[in-house]
Amino acid sequence: MTNNIAIEDQYKRTSLFEKENINYLVHVLKRFNTVPKINNINIITSNTVPKVFKIVPNESIIIGALYLRNPVLALVYLRYGIEWQLWYKALESEKKDTSLCNIAALEVTRIFYKLLPKEDKEKLENVDYFLINLIKNEDSLSAESLLEHEELEAFHGLNTGSKVFEKSWKPIIDNLAKPTEYLLMDGGDHRLNIDEIALLNKYGCRPFPRPEAFTFASSTATSVSNFAFDKTDKARSILIKNSLKNGFKESAIEFSELLKSNLRKIFTLNDACEIIFSPSGTDSSLQIAAISQIVTDKEITHILVASDETGSGVPAALKGCHFENNTALNFPVNKGDKMEGFRDVDLIKIPFRDEKGALKSTEKLDAEVFTAITETHKLGRQVVLHVMDHSKLGYQSPSVKMMREIDALKDLSLQVIIDAAQLRLDPTDIQNYLNKGYIVSITGSKYFTGPPYSGALIFPECVSLQINDAKKKLPKGLTQYFNHSDWPVNWFCSKELSDGFNYGSYMRWNAAIVEMERYYKTPILYRNMGIEMFCNFVEDSIKEATFLEPVYGYESNLNTNNDEEFGIRNIRTIFPFFILKNKEALSVDKVKKLYALLNSDLSNKFEGASLEIIRLAAQKCHIGQAVNVKFEDDIQSAVLRISLGARVISESWVNRDISLYFRNIEAQLSQITVIIKKIELILNTPELLK
Repeated sequence: MTNNIAIEDQYKRTSLFEKENINYLVHVLKRFNTVPKINNINIITSNTVPKVFKIVPNESIIIGALYLRNPVLALVYLRYGIEWQLWYKALESEKKDTSLCNIAALEVTRIFYKLLPKEDKEKLENVDYFLINLIKNEDSLSAESLLEHEELEAFHGLNTGSKVFEKSWKPIIDNLAKPTEYLLMDGGDHRLNIDEIALLNKYGCRPFPRPEAFTFASSTATSVSNFAFDKTDKARSILIKNSLKNGFKESAIEFSELLKSNLRKIFTLNDACEIIFSPSGTDSSLQIAAISQIVTDKEITHILVASDETGSGVPAALKGCHFENNTALNFPVNKGDKMEGFRDVDLIKIPFRDEKGALKSTEKLDAEVFTAITETHKLGRQVVLHVMDHSKLGYQSPSVKMMREIDALKDLSLQVIIDAAQLRLDPTDIQNYLNKGYIVSITGSKYFTGPPYSGALIFPECVSLQINDAKKKLPKGLTQYFNHSDWPVNWFCSKELSDGFNYGSYMRWNAAIVEMERYYKTPILYRNMGIEMFCNFVEDSIKEATFLEPVYGYESNLNTNNDEEFGIRNIRTIFPFFILKNKEALSVDKVKKLYALLNSDLSNKFEGASLEIIRLAAQKCHIGQAVNVKFEDDIQSAVLRISLGARVISESWVNRDISLYFRNIEAQLSQITVIIKKIELILNTPELLK
């Protein structure tokens, strides 16, 4: 390699670039994309000093050719060097505190190493390098011990500072000395953890970009986009700088309030509409359960519509019970146990399907809801009605007509909660709900394709005033789940919650808001045309595939508002389907296996096949995960889902070019065709499903 040339500006036929190594080098460089992008920092290779690794503050990182012979080794060292430069820039005038840079960079690199796939870690098993040895040795990583490591100082040659770990550094290190991809899975629960082979979580996605996959999984969860990841990574850099300059607590509160302000702007809400963040939609249900208890002394009945198509932990949360074995704040708890401070409540479940698995009609669902409300009212209880506006299979209930009848009832003690977790709504829909005094529960991780686990509650002004006027404290058990900073600063009820900050939740919401902002930059005419174009194609493609059977049921359960004006809530955007083999639906286990295979590279299963088949098998396709549904109201099976996500629109709208926009939409339609062809390929290869 040429001496002292930026690494991006050279490509010579060394062993690094030989045919057998090039694919692995590409694999490593893809991960390098998650490393912070810092202006004016060059990465320079050195052939004359092959063992050199040197950080030139604010200028460059020099790495010897010896490191580059092992791309993973080079990746880890460069991750350290770039993180060090990021913190050094954040110090601004206080350049003497290089010990902070050493500690923060090492902590970030340690986590980065843990998130490497197993095959990459194996490349580092037998290497003997100071930094690798240090990050593998957990016992040596206390902040105080790191202050004494002269080898870390030798990387940059600056021997400044007092070698004292400042007290003000601790919360900054604890919260922000983490790679962005780690923050995007932090402060949730174990379902966000990724495996060490494919680096996928329970939902089949990952906390850093996965552009190689065809992704239409917005009904479940989606890997973060390159665009949102870069914006969120930049937000972390700004937060580090602001925390060092203005103090950690002030900067964290300011960031949380900025996110809430941005949400209000996106949906055109007034400042009196309060917002509470939560790690997930189920955590939002727990917040509702707690708030319901402080605004009334009456006995409470929750009426949960679409109980079979909401989060599995929601019924437990509404009863004030733990719904997992650990909380978002990482407290170990016992799933199913009642939390301290919660009163007993009644819960009425109204599922979409009857005991035979058949989808109920709109009229039957409306009748069940109305009966539950009137009978509960007769008992003098507080009614909390959970309305479903887009379930995981795309249904809504009760109907708009029924909601008008409920609103007209006299002397009814009622609070309506809109479950809009899918957020397949336009801003006017949210405004209309709030104007009626309804609380709206949303997430940024479904339609808008932000990282999974970003929940929020939006409160109309009248309800916010009612909560604050109650002057009661929230149940004590919530201290294991939420921080005071997540709640409105002026509410009395939340004053005794934990005094911390869930930066994982904030970062996920930052990514979601970035997606919302760029979605709404597409002019409404082209946005809606693109939506109809995509949805019509998906619907027709599923119907034309003889091995797929759509599950749309009574469309009146979807289009309950009968509005002539086009809106995202009155068009089907989630397309569930059974998978058939010899005209019989696959079993639940086989559907789940097919889902995993679809999201994997299967090319090694088709050696000797045509290039076309190998390429099809290799393509990773991520769609909505399996939901158990009976086939023909008799046989237990499960459906998969192809769904429209906001990125179909926003990533197609480039440079305000209309012709390019529709061409980009068409390219994504071609991806739908590939997904369906890969399903057929798997079905026609029976040994894959054994």
